[in-house]
Amino acid sequence: MRRFQGDKLLVATHNKGKLEEIAALLAPFGISCVGAAEMGLPEPEETESTFIGNARIKAHAAAKATGLPALADDSGIEVDGLGGRPGVYTADWAMLPGGGRDFHMAMTRTWAELETVSAPYPRRARFRATMVLAWPDGHDEVFEGKVDGQVVWPMRGAEGHGYDPMFQPDGYEITFAEMGPAEKNRISHRADAFNKLAAAFGG
Repeated sequence: MRRFQGDKLLVATHNKGKLEEIAALLAPFGISCVGAAEMGLPEPEETESTFIGNARIKAHAAAKATGLPALADDSGIEVDGLGGRPGVYTADWAMLPGGGRDFHMAMTRTWAELETVSAPYPRRARFRATMVLAWPDGHDEVFEGKVDGQVVWPMRGAEGHGYDPMFQPDGYEITFAEMGPAEKNRISHRADAFNKLAAAFGG
């Protein structure tokens, strides 16, 4: 495995919440993060049908544009009662016609579709995350993580981002959005992937 050398990493995301999560995970390694938006990078079109494919698009585009190693994450929620949807299209379900994203709308749609098909309880789901660390020379390392649980209604909590208010991880009676950042970062899909990535940072 190629190791990351340096104390500053470009994180190929325009999602503030995701950037904050990754920055918190990297802080113990003495690595600071800069986001793609801060670098003035455009969001590349995610044309792949897998988390790995889309994470690679983002990581390599950022590394090529800046000449810096770049870390990209592609993640989403798979809901069993919907045949694994929205999955890789999680962010698309939140897309607004004029741009921007509304995850309240996406979660409402998700629950409505579960109701339409009378999905049985518990309504099993999992968050998946794929992290790709790419270098300007085209090399990359891939790390995957997940966390299992169920989707619940109504939405609960004000922490986190995305689908966190309706996802209750196994072993908990609260949603991700009812957890403090430290607790979520300990058990999340992104943390699972990051634990595997840590070796690339000397962990």
